[in-house]
Amino acid sequence: MKTKTLFVCQNCGAQSPRWVGKCSECDAWNSYVEEAIPAKSSGSRLSSVVSKDMPVLLSDVASQSEQRLATGVVEFDRVLGGGIVPGSVILIGGDPGIGKSTLSLQAAVALSQLGAKVLYISGEESIAQTKMRADRISSKRQESLYIVNQIDLTVISGYIHELKPSVVIIDSIQVIFNPDISSSPGSVSQVRECAGILTQMAKSQGLALFLIGHVTKDGMLAGPRVLEHIVDTVLYFEGERYSAYRILRTIKNRFGSTNEIGVFEMTAGGLAEVSNPSQIFLSERPQNSSGSVVVPVLEGTRPLLVEIQGLVSRSSFGMVRHKAQGFDANRLALLVAVLEKRIGLNLMDKDIFLNVVGGIKVVDPAADLGVSVAIASALRDKVIAYDTIFLGEVGLSAEVRSVSQIAVRINEAQKLGFKRCIVPKNNLVQQSELKKNSIEIIPVETVKQAMEA
Repeated sequence: MKTKTLFVCQNCGAQSPRWVGKCSECDAWNSYVEEAIPAKSSGSRLSSVVSKDMPVLLSDVASQSEQRLATGVVEFDRVLGGGIVPGSVILIGGDPGIGKSTLSLQAAVALSQLGAKVLYISGEESIAQTKMRADRISSKRQESLYIVNQIDLTVISGYIHELKPSVVIIDSIQVIFNPDISSSPGSVSQVRECAGILTQMAKSQGLALFLIGHVTKDGMLAGPRVLEHIVDTVLYFEGERYSAYRILRTIKNRFGSTNEIGVFEMTAGGLAEVSNPSQIFLSERPQNSSGSVVVPVLEGTRPLLVEIQGLVSRSSFGMVRHKAQGFDANRLALLVAVLEKRIGLNLMDKDIFLNVVGGIKVVDPAADLGVSVAIASALRDKVIAYDTIFLGEVGLSAEVRSVSQIAVRINEAQKLGFKRCIVPKNNLVQQSELKKNSIEIIPVETVKQAMEA
């Protein structure tokens, strides 16, 4: 068969008949690589054979629930929507060393102990290295867990057809290559074709497929974006490299909610589940320190109580600095402008630093009021009451706007012993749900009222 040569962008998968320095699709420089692509046969035509799967009325299709396979790792099952659906394809991404392989092997060990046949294909580590990690995770004997070191797709397909496993884990998809494609492993063509073939095998044989993917320095999954469209579920493993806590977040899930997260702690024996992350994040909170505020934020359907620390100091340079760790820097600049213009705080010549303790990234707008109070507390060096929480979205007029699911947030705070809660006044329409709580609720309309409270 004749082959033609194309230049393919290794960042987004765009194609060009000639080499170009800058990709017109993703603006990446020097990302085009020459690849040989088999030409399609000129005599191909649509088949006239009638398929057995004729279109049917949607109303005639019987409703049925998915048969899920629980891994036994509660936090992992929560993120997947209750367990693994047979025939589903799950992509796990994350920074190097964050724990992707550890989590996958831990799930494989748990599944094998429940009697499921699991095939773990390690393309980056030898069998001995994988065995050492499995022994560190669990001391029990894994009767139905098969491990192989292989990167050839044709050989891997033979293993799958011969063993007929229930779950297959590919670690990682970037090192698998198809001999029929001339490009090197990790290229756009290889990743796209290998993922497509493996997905087709998973769907046709009804096995669950896990693909571990590398990420770029920008934090995006390496390879073509079509990889995220092929799979059923996309999970991102997040966390600070030097922090013990990890967050497994769902970006896409065809069989469950995309609002769930799982919290883990990296230990010498693998990833330990954190059933009550709020208590851990607040365990080292100082009692008599200004600029420390507790905010109940929502990560999916799970409420988390996180500590937000603010620090304000006089700037020693000509330009002030606003630095945020775990919070949007643009949102911080907006809140600082509101505090200076509407509240009258003198922040013009001050350096402002904000930190969300525990490596959590807060995107919930309900944290606006807590951030504002933390900055004001640090500026005036006044200690916030230890048993008080703040929640509310702050507008450009310094008004405090209502937030969603306030009852869930307050219930979580009450469980951990908090006595007072500063909430938006408009949220009192849900007073019927809040009457069950013994916590004192103080409604406010503006940021100034919250500071006075």
